[in-house]
Amino acid sequence: MAKTMSLVQSLEPSADEADTEDGVAMHAGKDAAQALRVVEAVLFAAPEPVAADDIATVLPEGTDVAAVLEDLQRFYQRRGVNLVQVSGRWAFRTAGDLSFLLRREAVEQRRLSRAALETLAIIAYHQPVTRADIEEIRGVAISKGTLDTLMEIGWVKLRGRRRTPGRPVTYGTTPGFLEHFGLNETGDLPGLNELKAAGLLDQNLPPDFLVPSPPSDDALGPDEDPVGEGEDLPALEMDLPEVVAGEDEPA
Repeated sequence: MAKTMSLVQSLEPSADEADTEDGVAMHAGKDAAQALRVVEAVLFAAPEPVAADDIATVLPEGTDVAAVLEDLQRFYQRRGVNLVQVSGRWAFRTAGDLSFLLRREAVEQRRLSRAALETLAIIAYHQPVTRADIEEIRGVAISKGTLDTLMEIGWVKLRGRRRTPGRPVTYGTTPGFLEHFGLNETGDLPGLNELKAAGLLDQNLPPDFLVPSPPSDDALGPDEDPVGEGEDLPALEMDLPEVVAGEDEPA
């Protein structure tokens, strides 16, 4: 049986594939090549990453969307832009080794404090977590506004309510967090060895030290309930009493 050509290979039809209709050359790979062009155009024009299901709506019924995306990704693998999957969606991104060419100086509007970065890391790796969980892991109280800041940026969201007395709100990361850090899912977060290699963890850690593996989906856990529509949510932390000096850093 002859080997099936990829969609990219079909862009270069051989002479024996040609047929003539009204003086125009036709090729067996015409439909495959057209699908590739359509997906390329959709992704190029999209202002944000596009889901595979949305791509399927612009292609003929029965088209293997995964195969088209895989071939397009391979086609752009060594080019100036790459096709990448971000938060389960697809988008073109500048090739990593060329990013320095597009770097420019810009005014930084907001810089997260160390406390906010630590809080974000705890939420990313331990989600779903409550405010009390975060404070227990950090060992200090969260300064007012820290969670609000992370939510305003769009990196943290309310997930649900814990099935414990007081029904505290649980927090988790958003698709915006994944997109900003170039992750497809939370399971792609750096592991223990990667964090050590980057100098973010002490090389002499206790032998039983583990880096938690967060869930790869947004499904509520067995101890969580969804936040009801129209339900009163926690007041902004701006209204909370001042944190005792020395307990935490300001966000």
